[in-house]
Amino acid sequence: MSATPLPPSGDLPRGPKTCDASGMVEIHRMFRRGFGEAPGLVRGVAEGDTGHAAAVATQLETLSIGLHAHHEGEDERLWSALDERAPSCAAHVERMRAQHAEMLVHLAALDRTVPAWRRSAGCAEAEPVLAALDGVNAALAVHLPDEEANIVPVMEHTITEKEVQWYAEHGRRSIPKGQTWQQLGEILAAQPDGGDEWLRKHMPAPGRLAWRLIGRRRYAAHRAALEGR
Repeated sequence: MSATPLPPSGDLPRGPKTCDASGMVEIHRMFRRGFGEAPGLVRGVAEGDTGHAAAVATQLETLSIGLHAHHEGEDERLWSALDERAPSCAAHVERMRAQHAEMLVHLAALDRTVPAWRRSAGCAEAEPVLAALDGVNAALAVHLPDEEANIVPVMEHTITEKEVQWYAEHGRRSIPKGQTWQQLGEILAAQPDGGDEWLRKHMPAPGRLAWRLIGRRRYAAHRAALEGR
């Protein structure tokens, strides 16, 4: 199905949607939850406990990689598509680009500061990590609801389902080796119902079975390590 351009008025077309972009909101929930709890996880690491720090640092690095990839996919394909197909959305698109640029500053600071804290688990090294997380969370608080209110509805009338699947696959490819079950668990935990609907919607029966038999146990161990249990 071809995507339908927005009319010059900026109103959404009356015809059928061209895609389901609800996956954007589902992934946003994971970023809200993950980065939202991150300062508490960092503060929960005792001075010098490098084993606990390593678990939390890996979580921060995985979150950062995921958010980088999420935004890179949008920067690479979404904004140009909306520029072409939804010109009345130009102000929103420009604001998204600016918000991505600001977020990149804070993510870069996080990427720079986490390795030293991982090695030492020192309070002094934790402070710049916490400052970077404050920046990321403040930027997310502005960007995510703006994108959900002003971009996702436009996507659903201008972007094809094939394109939506490209964004989803782009995000999946970013998951570091060995972190698949942990990442899936974080996505599920962020959903309002604990992830049951997400599993039915996005995973075939063999994948759901593998989650119950293998993934759930690995995710529980992951959470125990994050919390220092």
